[in-house]
Parts: sequence; structure tokens; C-alpha cells
Amino acid sequence: MHHRNSLVRPFLALVAALLVSSAWAHHGWQWAEDEQTEMTGTILDIYIGYPHPRLTIETADDGPWTVDLGNPRQTEDAGFVEGSAKVGDEVLVRGHRSKNAGDKLIKAVRITIDERQFLFYPQLLRED
Repeated sequence: MHHRNSLVRPFLALVAALLVSSAWAHHGWQWAEDEQTEMTGTILDIYIGYPHPRLTIETADDGPWTVDLGNPRQTEDAGFVEGSAKVGDEVLVRGHRSKNAGDKLIKAVRITIDERQFLFYPQLLRED
């Protein structure tokens, strides 16, 4: 029986490592540009839920964009909850755009609405 356990444990460790690396790849930042940029828009839609809360905004120059916020816990910890914003509010987004320009997707590090800042990734914020 000891021999069987000695084979099972390394196998389970390998499976766990593969699952973690797969999740990390999905939730990593490889898909986004390294440079942080800002954009302003009007909120068209607000979704707070799994897997990622998000906003849809209308920009003056480039039409609608999806703003990916932190995961639900990060979003709540940043203070962004139901009622923090409403459709029609102006929002300033600082974050990382998708490397694929056709996606019109930005991962928010911080958003500002009515002078209130919501910081989702404090460790990643870079000021110009």
C-alpha cells in the first residue's frame, strides 16, 4: 500500500500544478499591452458578477469598449459594488488595452467616477 501512495501523491501534485498554471494563464495579463493608457467614456452597461465584473462604455472617438474590472472580490474590496455607478455616468479608465486592437477590451487597474477612485490592482498602478 505504501508503494501505491508514493505514486498517487506525485500524480496529484502534477495535476494540481497543471490546473493552477492553466488558471494562471487564463487570468494572467499576457493578452494585454504592457503600457497603461487612459480612456474616458459614458457607461452603457454595468455587470457585477462572475467571472469578472465589467463595464461597457461609449467613447467619443472609438465607440463602445468593454472594461474588465478585477475579480468579484477585488472589485468589492476596491469599493465598487451595486450602486457605485449608473448607466450614463462618465468614467475615466486607467488600464491595459488588449494587444488585439479589434477586441476593444481594456483591463482596468483603476476607474474614476465623479472624482471617486476605485483601485482594483494597486500593485500595478503606474502614474505618468
